Amino acid sequence: MDQITAIETIAGVIQLAVAPVFLLAGIAGMLNVLSSRLGRVVDRFRKVEARMLSEPHDDHVVLLQTETRGLWKRIRLVNWSIRMFVTSALLISLVIVALFFGELAGLDLSTTIAVLFVGSMCLIILGLVLFLVEVSTATQHINQGISEILEEAN
Repeated sequence: MDQITAIETIAGVIQLAVAPVFLLAGIAGMLNVLSSRLGRVVDRFRKVEARMLSEPHDDHVVLLQTETRGLWKRIRLVNWSIRMFVTSALLISLVIVALFFGELAGLDLSTTIAVLFVGSMCLIILGLVLFLVEVSTATQHINQGISEILEEAN
């Protein structure tokens, strides 16, 4: 009878751990999006940097330097967003470990689990805000480039 109770207890803990595991899958999806964006921004930066070194016109060099500053800003934003999501994933992993450890050791870790989970949610929120700012920055820089080209054409 004791063994059946232990198995039921572990099954209950596994059920509780399923929700954080789905959260980890969502974080993994965001990390995939962010790493793709980071790769594209870095590639663009390298192209602009190469063009800047070979550009003979000073006014074009100034435009390229402005673009590199914007790209560096985007790189920093994506980098910090990735850090927030990775740290959040680590906290969610600790939530899962604490669920099992608390049940197996017979300890009340509910406060620790709650703090870890709330901390993880706060980091996800920060990561999403940074992602939103990066997307807004990218959109703003695209609009600036289009405006400058249209002004030069007139």
